[in-house]
Amino acid sequence: MTNHPTQVPPLEEFDAVVWDLDGTIVHLPVDWEIVTGDVATVFENAGIDAAGIDLWELLELADESGLRDDVETVIASHERDGAQRSERLPHADEVGQYQAEGVCSLNCEDACRTALDVHGLDPHVDAVVGRDTVATRKPDPEPLLETLRQIDVDPADAVFVGDSQRDEEAARRAGVAFRYVDGRSATSTVSE
Repeated sequence: MTNHPTQVPPLEEFDAVVWDLDGTIVHLPVDWEIVTGDVATVFENAGIDAAGIDLWELLELADESGLRDDVETVIASHERDGAQRSERLPHADEVGQYQAEGVCSLNCEDACRTALDVHGLDPHVDAVVGRDTVATRKPDPEPLLETLRQIDVDPADAVFVGDSQRDEEAARRAGVAFRYVDGRSATSTVSE
């Protein structure tokens, strides 16, 4: 077996497309600095010093401190509000053009579903996996793999379209082709 990089084929060559949500098919206007401050307040109220910690590290600390439910409630509230006010992005026009489609996002599942509903995309999406749907988050491959299980598609037959290195890393770790939303083709490593 030899590993070598290959270019990802065009989207239309795949049986299934999994979309990231925010920054890919919609934009959620969420002020993440405010969210981080509100989450830090949860820790402060619990007597835990969380000063200077970014939001992703706060989520890890929430798991360790038994505050995950409280932290998720705060973040999800901001995300749901952002989903209600979300802007449709150009790739949203491609949703519904493939045999099977899913959304795999770092946003909570409810916010994903709300944004899809607001923009009339929900009838075209066969599965939605958010940050709170499974126990792990991107770049861990499990959320993407769970999305593919829900749409009954093999990883080799799908492409994940996203806007971040976390998305690209999740795809790589799941054995799924990846393409950046701006059209850049990520290279993937395949075995022969």
